[in-house]
Amino acid sequence: MATATSAINLNAVKQPMRRLFKFLRTYRLRVWFAILSSIANKILDLMPPLLVGWVIAALSKQPPAWISYFVSPTDPWHMAIFLAFLAVFIFGIESLTEWMYGIGFMTLAQRVQHDLRMATYERIQAREIAFFEHHRVGETLAMLNDDVNQLERFLNTGLNDLVQLATLIIFACYILFSTSWQLALIGMAPIPVIIWGSLIFQKYIAPRYQLVRQKVGELGARLENNLSGIIVIKSFTAEKFETDRVAKSSAEYRQANYHAIKLSALFIPLIRLAVAIGFGGTLLVGSYWILNGKNHLTIAQLVVFSMLIQRLLWPLTRLGTTLDEYARAQASARRTFSLLSTMPTIRDPQQPIPLQRAQGNIHFEHVKFSYHHSLPILNDLDFRIAAGETIGIAGHTGAGKSTLIKLLLRLYDVTDGAIKIDGHDIRSLSLYDLRRNIALVSQDVYLFHGTIAENIAYGFDGVSREKIIAAAKMAHLDHFVMSLPDQYDTIVGERGIKLSGGQRQRLSIARAILKDAPIIILDEATSSVDTETEREIQQNLDKLTAGKTALIIAHRLSTIRDADRILVLRDGQVVEQGHHDDLLALQGSYADLWQVQCGLANSEKVL
Repeated sequence: MATATSAINLNAVKQPMRRLFKFLRTYRLRVWFAILSSIANKILDLMPPLLVGWVIAALSKQPPAWISYFVSPTDPWHMAIFLAFLAVFIFGIESLTEWMYGIGFMTLAQRVQHDLRMATYERIQAREIAFFEHHRVGETLAMLNDDVNQLERFLNTGLNDLVQLATLIIFACYILFSTSWQLALIGMAPIPVIIWGSLIFQKYIAPRYQLVRQKVGELGARLENNLSGIIVIKSFTAEKFETDRVAKSSAEYRQANYHAIKLSALFIPLIRLAVAIGFGGTLLVGSYWILNGKNHLTIAQLVVFSMLIQRLLWPLTRLGTTLDEYARAQASARRTFSLLSTMPTIRDPQQPIPLQRAQGNIHFEHVKFSYHHSLPILNDLDFRIAAGETIGIAGHTGAGKSTLIKLLLRLYDVTDGAIKIDGHDIRSLSLYDLRRNIALVSQDVYLFHGTIAENIAYGFDGVSREKIIAAAKMAHLDHFVMSLPDQYDTIVGERGIKLSGGQRQRLSIARAILKDAPIIILDEATSSVDTETEREIQQNLDKLTAGKTALIIAHRLSTIRDADRILVLRDGQVVEQGHHDDLLALQGSYADLWQVQCGLANSEKVL
């Protein structure tokens, strides 16, 4: 079940670049500013061949008809002066439009990059836990960084190249065909070959770049995994083993890039050969017409024609590079928009029931759940917890204790049955309302890089230092913090690496205390603390849970012996429930577990 819903379907987006251009509609004014500036720049860039032709025609006393509006057509020198000033003016405006499209495409690319990254991050953050269990962190980071950056590069340069190429073809073709359609057909004969070759190139290059994106994700995942587990690597002297694995992933990425670059490098020389044939054919036929007295065109027109053909054909050698960027962007757009198109399976209902501060009544109503259809975890689990009640949950490993908590937080949805808070099915509540009413202290404590105070107050803005210290004192963390040189401003390091397991656990408890939610969950919350600290926390357990509904999952049964009620799970069901003394008197599963922990029974027999 989880596997089927957590994957990103790369086939969900059939036309990824169309999705990208649709995304650009939000920035339509910036897009049109950049595109129109680019078109104007390319037209002005194509004016020098025309200026040269007009000068030659003026000096040959065959000036173009339009020049008579500005200067006498019978005065070649004045025409030359006028055209020289016109050239300076055109180059000045061309420089201005180059700045305009440069700044236009750059700011557009930066805005799209930011918005796409945030949209992608928000979608990833909203995904169900199964997504993160089936996608490595490095692969996810590649979507947020490499893929979004690739789209930014395309919008910054590749899109402008496409606009200018289209402008070049339209404008140059208009001038060429209006001058001599016969010679235009000869000079442009290589274009169908170039376009056909470019389409074939894109067909073969696209899957190669998709493989490149895949390999860079795998390499990033490998590097992230190794850096996160550096202590394990060093303690097991596995440096060489991991170096070899990184080398293998890097070599696969290099090989994928090599196959793409090899094809790309072959394209441009072939295109240049086709361009040379068209350019040479234009010069040959045009010269023949002039030398043999044909009236198809003048020397000035041949000069203009030759220069425009060169201006038209030579940029087509960049078509491979442009399509190369397009193919890279297409692969990145496919991954990015496939992610954005895949809705989370755990999400808010269309019309959620509002829930401010819950009373704390919980009902697991005939709950069934399995991560995979063939492996049921919870089987018709049914029990109630009254508001303000402290419940201990015990059972062997694999009995479903932690799964129960994941379902209550709606990190997963039940396969069958329902979980209700204050009579409301949690699937009818917004995820925000549900989770803000629950404080979790997990056995796997994650701390963010920052100060101790920032980690205690995580998720809350404007919390006073007094409240932070009060929460730390209740979690028996304050004495340790005050012994540090920077006290509450001490940096904990990446993932809290500067703190011991017990210190991280107490900080997590302080964080939950500060949240002050009506429902508190302690999932093996004392598993990493020493016996003395555990006893201190137990002594304050009444304070921690006062007025709250508390669920305490414990491997150490001493942690839950004073709970109002203890539920014993086995095979996904409640097999025993009651107070500690009552359960011992039953001489059942709980009594066996207690005896094992007290050293009064043979653990092999029990387990």
